[in-house]
Amino acid sequence: MYALADCNNFYANCERIFEPSLTRRPIIVLSNNDGCVVARSQEAKLLGIQMGQPVFQCRDVIKANNIVVRSSNYALYEDMSRRVINSILHYVPDVEIYSIDEVFCDLNPMAGRDLDQLCRTIRKSVLQWTGVPISVGIGPTKTLAKLANRIAKKGSFVDSTYSFPNKDEDRKSVLSSCPVDEVWGIGSRWSKRLNGIGIRTALELSLARPEDIRRHLNATAMQTAIELSGIACQGIEDGGIQRKTLVRSCSFGKVVDQWWDMSQAIASHAVRAAEKLRGEGGAAGRISVFIQTNRFREDLRQHNASASARLLPSTSVTPVIVEEALRLGRQLWKPNYAYKKSGVMLSEMTFGQVQGSLFSDRNSEQDVRLMQVMDQINMKMGSGTLYPAAQGVDRSSWSMRRSHCSPRYTTRWEELPRTV
Repeated sequence: MYALADCNNFYANCERIFEPSLTRRPIIVLSNNDGCVVARSQEAKLLGIQMGQPVFQCRDVIKANNIVVRSSNYALYEDMSRRVINSILHYVPDVEIYSIDEVFCDLNPMAGRDLDQLCRTIRKSVLQWTGVPISVGIGPTKTLAKLANRIAKKGSFVDSTYSFPNKDEDRKSVLSSCPVDEVWGIGSRWSKRLNGIGIRTALELSLARPEDIRRHLNATAMQTAIELSGIACQGIEDGGIQRKTLVRSCSFGKVVDQWWDMSQAIASHAVRAAEKLRGEGGAAGRISVFIQTNRFREDLRQHNASASARLLPSTSVTPVIVEEALRLGRQLWKPNYAYKKSGVMLSEMTFGQVQGSLFSDRNSEQDVRLMQVMDQINMKMGSGTLYPAAQGVDRSSWSMRRSHCSPRYTTRWEELPRTV
């Protein structure tokens, strides 16, 4: 048996935790540069605000209904996600972090216990300890647990917890009411192909011959069909899947036409990428840099360019990655253009021991100690406490527009909530 714990309207509810006056008020959270809606409270959904809708298209609705607007506060969301996960781990030792607001739980070690009651206890504890409401779906496979969670969110079940029925008749009734495009991993493109062969519901997909699904789609879709029938094809992942690339990029709040501003942005991307790579225990063998103008501004000259280089030996050392990123960026830079975006990508990843180079003049042991000290200070005192000078001090000329950002209540001393 598996459970999927999914945070309800996660970003919006994170905004409410430290500002209770927002309870029951419609809230929307915006994307980078405050461009589009990326999260909505239930109240905002009922007012017709659509996911991905540009904010300028719904300004009248926002004003007429006094909708609370927030910029994305990923520092807050990531920390609250960590707290939710730690709360769940108090009850279930084996979990798979599927996304920032979804966690699969392996309930097989809990055999013999009342799983419904256990999941209701988990939900109650997560709400009490973090303030984040979650819904829990239980099923004999991860696909059915995902579907059960979807039902738990929609219905008025006890503590938003729903267990997929064991009886064959009840199971078929639930699957027949679920359109195939709502099945985890199917989506609109695959659902059209399935509709073409007469499969329109989750029940019909579960009853189809696996080899037919594989022939029309692929092995992953075949596994989904098998899991809908109650046979588990995938277990809890241990988090050991290693990435192949790591990208850090952002659009600028203002157009950038000076190399000094562009160099700060590229250096910042490189620093964040190197930190993330070290956190995962990896090293990169290649680095790529790209810069772009605004393709939507036909009145401006366009220049989109990218370049890459080998990193020998593979590394996650911040000074090395920043130096190479700035060298590539300088090659790409052309004056008298209005740039809108830049980014850094690390690729050709290796994990574990990295073979050194006979021709490198760097002291690898010293680099390791330097990065350890840097990471420890930033972890203890807050991200960005210690950073290379290449990132600059005043980043207002290129940083993202975040006009409605709430405080980072849990990760910044100076932004801790205060009582009056």
